[in-house]
Amino acid sequence: MDDTTRRRFLKTAGAAGAALAALPARASAQGASKTTLALLGCAHIHVPGFAKLLADRPDVRVKWAWDPEPARVAKWGGVVDARTASSVAEVLADPEVKGVVILSETSRHRELVEAAAKAGKHLFVEKPLAATAAESRAMAEAIERASLLFTTGYFMRTDPKLLFLREQVAKGAFGRITRASAWNCHEGALGGWFDEKPGNVAETWRWMADPKIAGVGAFGDLGTHSLDVLMWTLGPVESVNAEVRVITGRYGDCDETGTAMLRLRNGLVATLVAGWVDVANPVTLQIAGTEGHAIVFRDQLFFESAHAPGSKLGEPVKGLAPGPKAPLQQWVDAVGGATGQPLVTPREAADRVAVMEAAYASARTGRWVGVTA
Repeated sequence: MDDTTRRRFLKTAGAAGAALAALPARASAQGASKTTLALLGCAHIHVPGFAKLLADRPDVRVKWAWDPEPARVAKWGGVVDARTASSVAEVLADPEVKGVVILSETSRHRELVEAAAKAGKHLFVEKPLAATAAESRAMAEAIERASLLFTTGYFMRTDPKLLFLREQVAKGAFGRITRASAWNCHEGALGGWFDEKPGNVAETWRWMADPKIAGVGAFGDLGTHSLDVLMWTLGPVESVNAEVRVITGRYGDCDETGTAMLRLRNGLVATLVAGWVDVANPVTLQIAGTEGHAIVFRDQLFFESAHAPGSKLGEPVKGLAPGPKAPLQQWVDAVGGATGQPLVTPREAADRVAVMEAAYASARTGRWVGVTA
């Protein structure tokens, strides 16, 4: 992946936005103590952006970095000037470490999360939380029992357009909502973003296109972000009917695109589309109701409601309030003592995994599948 392509992808996926987010207003004064963190796993495609974010914060010290692959921990641990840990236990036994940033393969998440929770370390865990609902529920319970600060990388929650729409839904501006659709697509499979890179293990993300390790393929990888937006805005999902498909076969039987119908508990049926075989993704969200309509097209919001005088669907909405910081920034602030951060809860993260598990089960059976409560 060349630099231009990577920047475009990271912007789409949110990591670049996180990396370039403004430094916290509470930046440490010279000589003030720093929040000590550690990296557990350096395997995720977002690790370059996250490492830069942490390295750029003057109030953060990343003391340790661990990964089973020496090349990865050397490169990304070097970005944050961390020591190389010989084991996970060495990191978790360190009383200076207040929190861990888990950027490992999804298949390692449960063992790392449960060990960190037992050690009393706050957790940032890249999405998805796990491959199955049962694993995710167990992890969420471990985090909650230990009363730890947690979040995951649902960066779309920081988008001012989506925050505005969530507020309008809560106000009833759409009347009775009749339709909602969300799309999250890029050209990753077409561009070979997950290909092996001989001689560059530190920047090989091939495991992300292996569902045995990643837990999901393209639909789950990108779809979880838009699924979070739909559930965060409209409510929990009751059952799913989905289809996932291989298009290019570049990554064997790993799905490259998918579409799902989501039946929400409130009776609404929403549509979710995600994949790695799209050359463009102009429409990202649409909500329609008996008294309002909204569409996000080419990163502009168009909105009209009978309850919003002057709103016109033909004109983009201007002057939106800025959104909060990127999720990793929020979590670091919270670990450092800041209150009121809009963190994703462990239960929310587990709920998204449960819906995705049902979607893949539906794709295998061709039937509606209920979501594990």
